[in-house]
Amino acid sequence: MGLTITNNVSSLTAQHNLGRASKGVAKSIERLSSGLKINRGSDGPAALVISEKQRAQIAGLRAAIDNSEKAVALVQTAEGALGEINSLLVKVRSLAIDSANSGVNDADGLAANQAEINNALDTINRIANNTQFGTKKLLDGSAGINATSNNTDIAFLKGTADTTAGAYAVAVTTAGERATETAGTDQTAALAADEVLTINDVSITLTAGLSQAQVVDRINDFTSQTGVTAEIDGTSTRIYTGDFGADASISVISNTAAAGTSSGFGITQQNDNGVNIIGTIGGVSYNGSGNVLTAESGSAKGLSVQVAASAGDATTTGVVVTATLSVTDNALTFQIGANQNQTASIAIDRINPVALGFGVTGNQFNNLNEIDVTSGSKSQDSLGVIDAAIDDVTNLRGTLGAFQANTLESTANNLRATLENTLNAESVVRDTDFASEIANFTKGQVLVQAGTSVLGNANQIPQQVLSLLQ
Repeated sequence: MGLTITNNVSSLTAQHNLGRASKGVAKSIERLSSGLKINRGSDGPAALVISEKQRAQIAGLRAAIDNSEKAVALVQTAEGALGEINSLLVKVRSLAIDSANSGVNDADGLAANQAEINNALDTINRIANNTQFGTKKLLDGSAGINATSNNTDIAFLKGTADTTAGAYAVAVTTAGERATETAGTDQTAALAADEVLTINDVSITLTAGLSQAQVVDRINDFTSQTGVTAEIDGTSTRIYTGDFGADASISVISNTAAAGTSSGFGITQQNDNGVNIIGTIGGVSYNGSGNVLTAESGSAKGLSVQVAASAGDATTTGVVVTATLSVTDNALTFQIGANQNQTASIAIDRINPVALGFGVTGNQFNNLNEIDVTSGSKSQDSLGVIDAAIDDVTNLRGTLGAFQANTLESTANNLRATLENTLNAESVVRDTDFASEIANFTKGQVLVQAGTSVLGNANQIPQQVLSLLQ
């Protein structure tokens, strides 16, 4: 190539190569200072796409791990409350066993045990209503199957995991009845003489001169022992049990012949038993227990309702009773995965006393809330209900424990392993290999220094033309 002045091609070539070397050094500095070899799309379009998807997955995995740990904390909160309820039930059971020792206990001792049991049941009810995680209540049924009724005479008690959400028509076809006895002769005047009335093996002394209203009040003074309430029904004295159903019984006898100047029950013992309710839920007929109706099959399986006493007659539920129950599934759902629909759910049953101890056959009490230990026979029936309630609580604790251990904690462990491996994969794609990049940086620095020196020499080439012009 000849010597020229207008175009210094050698200088242009040196500038071009120096520019490339300078860009390489700048790129190396960026990668070394940021720690990333992919800082923008132009650094590797395919690698950037893969890396950003992995970053989204990593963020999701971290959030899912946090979700699992929060879910564990919630489950432990519920399980801790259930543990305290378990302790209270054990105490209640001990009191019932003490009351069952009827050969030793007197009426005052039995009443004291019943008062302590009532206090324990109030505490269980309070725990069930107040246990919450943040603002979310856990044991009052709002975290499981719940229902609303359009008729206050039919109250929702409980649903189970087998109960399907939806609307269910409820109708009573055979009324639930309390055990009831009515005096054969109306009392029309004050008692002519002292009288002893024995109701459910409890002796009640009626003194001469008592009016019919006063006799009723005297009988009601012993309700806690007899389980019986008295009232004036029209002109007759009527007594009935507090419990509904075939297992509720009443017996009454007087030591005075029936007359207008006596209680009117007479010297012949009268006995009666209640009647269990029968009704339909969702169009299917079921035999109830007392005034509690429970679906035993179909989509409503496990749904239990309680029918109130008729407003016009406290001894029966009546048959003209219908309602529509709107059942909702409020099971707790936890997002425990990094992707859509990776969830786990658990329903926590209602733990109020009215929802515990269902389904004890041959028992006068329909649930834990009804138990009574003021007599030996009642204490025996109460024990059956208490044992069923303990089973309900312990089974729920087992369900929660299995969900925590086998679903939440195992999933969290798997998520941590997945997070570790995903981070490793993202690092391979995006992170700077410092050993390799330092080598590139050093090479680039040498090339820049060399290129700068060469460019200076190239710029001197046109001056060689001056020597030809001298």
